[in-house]
Amino acid sequence: MKAGFRRLLGILLVGAVLAAIGLSIFGRGHVQQKKGFAGRRDTNAPVSVLAASAQTADVAVYLDGVGTTKALNTANVTSLVDGTLLSVDYVEGQDVKKGDVLARVDPVTYQAALDQAVAKKALDEAQLANAKVDLVRYTNLVKTNAIAPQQLDTQRTLVAQLEAQVKLDQGAIDNAAAYLKWCTITSPIDGRTSIRLVDQGNVVHASTPTPIVVVTQVQPIALIFTLPQQLLGQVNAATARAKAADAGPLVVEALGGDNKTVVDRGKLQVVNNQVDQTTGTIQLKAEFPNTNLQLWPGQFVNVRLLVDTLRNVVVVPPVAVQRGPPPNTNFVYVIQPDDTVAVRAVAVGQQNETQAVVTSGVNAGDRVVTTGFTQLADKRAVTVAPAQAAEGAGNAPAVPAADGEKARNGGQKSGGADKAGGKRRRSSEAAPSAAP
Repeated sequence: MKAGFRRLLGILLVGAVLAAIGLSIFGRGHVQQKKGFAGRRDTNAPVSVLAASAQTADVAVYLDGVGTTKALNTANVTSLVDGTLLSVDYVEGQDVKKGDVLARVDPVTYQAALDQAVAKKALDEAQLANAKVDLVRYTNLVKTNAIAPQQLDTQRTLVAQLEAQVKLDQGAIDNAAAYLKWCTITSPIDGRTSIRLVDQGNVVHASTPTPIVVVTQVQPIALIFTLPQQLLGQVNAATARAKAADAGPLVVEALGGDNKTVVDRGKLQVVNNQVDQTTGTIQLKAEFPNTNLQLWPGQFVNVRLLVDTLRNVVVVPPVAVQRGPPPNTNFVYVIQPDDTVAVRAVAVGQQNETQAVVTSGVNAGDRVVTTGFTQLADKRAVTVAPAQAAEGAGNAPAVPAADGEKARNGGQKSGGADKAGGKRRRSSEAAPSAAP
């Protein structure tokens, strides 16, 4: 009885092992067959792409350069007199107006010099008044021959000398008054003060080169930038056109750190009168209102100079322009009415980050492919996905057509089942477009 049971148990174990081996072999082949079936690609199926229509627009033509901002006016304020600095009357970084008091120097000695000059003039004026009285008296006495004419001439000379002395005294008074006025140091321009350079209580001298404060005018502000000498002709031509049209100076735009955001717009003031032979560049100077203090003296800034505006030109997204071998270096895929694409050679006049100007090859209204170039060829059928399909349902991130097709193929490798529809679909079949 025990031997029979052992024999039956052995037979069952051997059968189970054989069943497992067979299931493994047949199941693997079935899976490989499924993968192979799903991996085949139908080269005649429509390609899912994104498209945009060519439009007409006015396109600005800019010349890009790099410049350095500079204060429109800079004043190194120093003392014109010698003395002790009694007070510093400005706050560091303060906006000041012309004539605002910045500092004061001890005026005692200069006030005394002025008082002395005033007193000296008063003394000489008294002597002059007495001499004029004597001159009148001598003039009457000469008529009666009471005095010699020579004495009258001497008195006239004395009056002239005293008049000159009074004028000399007035000059001394003006000089002393100027020194006294210079004891109060004021701002010569509108601007912003620097960090304090001399503290209260120090002795300042007129011969000292170190300023008490530096005042810079930052509203408006200047910007000096350079352009290659090859672009000088365009700048001069644009200046001449603007002058003929009475349009004012050319517009200059200062760009932010992203090289896209316009932080301020100004006017071109001057083109330097000679080219720098060491660098082959030409210097230009522009002035910006700097209303919100976006620009600061000494700052490096990317700028662009508006030299022309192309009117009613055909533009397409720059991603639509593809580069191929010569002679047709640039081309685009134009979607035909029968939902196929045609390869067209194009001439690109100007291109930036947002649009490319097409001078020939594309007309306004033509639809050009912007995404999904991997499988495209001339006369290939396409399916234009709307923006909603490209971005995905709900909040799903946007996926390019080629990448989306790879994702769909990868998701069907395990069996090719479409979970949303409950049906199997070959990987070469185009995915149905989402409703707009």
